[in-house]
Amino acid sequence: MEMITPMAIARWVHFLAGITWIGLLYYFNLVQMAALKDAAADGTAAGITKHVAPRALLWFRWAAVVTWLAGAALLGPNLVPAFTLTAPYSAIGVGAWLGTIMLFNVWVLIWPNQQKILGMKPATDDEKAKARRVAMLASRTNMMLSIPMLFFMANGMSHSIF
Repeated sequence: MEMITPMAIARWVHFLAGITWIGLLYYFNLVQMAALKDAAADGTAAGITKHVAPRALLWFRWAAVVTWLAGAALLGPNLVPAFTLTAPYSAIGVGAWLGTIMLFNVWVLIWPNQQKILGMKPATDDEKAKARRVAMLASRTNMMLSIPMLFFMANGMSHSIF
């Protein structure tokens, strides 16, 4: 029986956290945004904004951190060559850069603005309107970045650099 190595655990954690992060990203963009618009129209949005969204955002932002940290652990001593796009780490490096940009968007653009939208932080109606736009654009950007990120990460892993 083979030993389970720390790298195998890091790969599993990266994979599981990544599924959670990207799955919630797609849920927010493809399901919840449209559902909230419809729910606001008929007065039933409170259940989503009070109970679902805060819990989903908790899992979303921490899955992003865990995914990034596990990915960095997988790269180990190859982290700098990946981030400097040095061969043979350039493909995985592009994926790592896209994931880093996405992590930034989650913590710096999406989460602070969602706190205003959901009433977790005080905000005027104008501030909430601006927050909705910023959070939506950052989230849509992440959804679009996730497609090449997944491609480059899968392509980079095929070269047995881990």
